[in-house]
Amino acid sequence: MYTETFSYLPQFSEKDIAKQVAYILKKGWIPGIEYTDDPGPHNSYWTFWKLPLFNARSVEEVLKELQACKQANPSSYIKITGYDNKRQGQVLSFLAYRPAN
Repeated sequence: MYTETFSYLPQFSEKDIAKQVAYILKKGWIPGIEYTDDPGPHNSYWTFWKLPLFNARSVEEVLKELQACKQANPSSYIKITGYDNKRQGQVLSFLAYRPAN
């Protein structure tokens, strides 16, 4: 199933996800968590998990919310995004969780 441009790559490990989140925070971008049951190319609007994490200061805070989203939506695809408030847009996005089936 198509999920991203690089869908043929292996799923990120927990360590890889933590590095990406650290990069988002280092750049001063705002992390967000989004999920969907229908990740096809026609679906560009995923559902936000809560609000973007405006006050997140640590990788652990973001990963804790990712875990909560996984637990609440085990059959959904979940991505983490980075928003640059200076550019007024999303500058980074990656798939953080893919359901087993």
